[in-house]
Amino acid sequence: MNAVRLAIAGAGGRMGRALIEAATCTPGVALAAAIDVAGSPFAGHDAGELCPAATGVKIGTDAAAALAGADVLVDFTRPAGTLAHARACRAARRAIVIGTTGFDAAGLEEIRAASREIAIMMAPNMSIGVIVMSKLVETASRVLGPDYDAEVFEIHHNKKVDAPSGTALLLGRAVAQARGEKLDDEAVFARHGNTGERKAGTVGFASLRGGDIVGEHTVFFAGTGERIEITHRSTSRATYAQGAMRAARFVASAKPGLYDMDDVLGLR
Repeated sequence: MNAVRLAIAGAGGRMGRALIEAATCTPGVALAAAIDVAGSPFAGHDAGELCPAATGVKIGTDAAAALAGADVLVDFTRPAGTLAHARACRAARRAIVIGTTGFDAAGLEEIRAASREIAIMMAPNMSIGVIVMSKLVETASRVLGPDYDAEVFEIHHNKKVDAPSGTALLLGRAVAQARGEKLDDEAVFARHGNTGERKAGTVGFASLRGGDIVGEHTVFFAGTGERIEITHRSTSRATYAQGAMRAARFVASAKPGLYDMDDVLGLR
């Protein structure tokens, strides 16, 4: 089987570099193109400056040109950029892997519309460990029920622009759905001042930002006389990049549709 040819978006960013490195050393995939925003100091340079194994791949700014020689575009950038790349993929009939978070309702609807024509794998976190954590959280929430107060804590680096993180929302949704509820109805995103007693059945969120922390998530289930904590800590972006490589191999041969990591890992 031929290797899946990848175009990596956001090449100059920390996650972009991790993706480029993964694309050069993961069996079954190959780095075909790398792109960054216009005006990036890396535009026009050789990707070998970011990862020696990527030497020979020029970093461009034109998604359409990058897709001419690629099967899948992998994008962990910002919502506006990702939507532009999704439009380019739709026009070129290429699959896309989306790890970007922070979309508004209109952006999500555009992605759903595109998935009727191309294969899209979208997940707020592609770490295999986080997917396992979400399953543990789902089981705990179903068994413990609303008698145990659920709180989701997350901390990330100081460059992250959205809060709570997409992963925190994924975990909060796992809590709510296991109880037969909708997260939109039960989520509490801020507490300040005289908030009154905690409302039973809600799912609270707390977000911290600082330094270069890759990512940490904990779901607390607090009951009478005991507390259960389920935690995942990321110490390297390589975990996300490797998950993205698996996602790219999956989506390259998938029919048009909107997929997530459960589909990639065969957990449906």
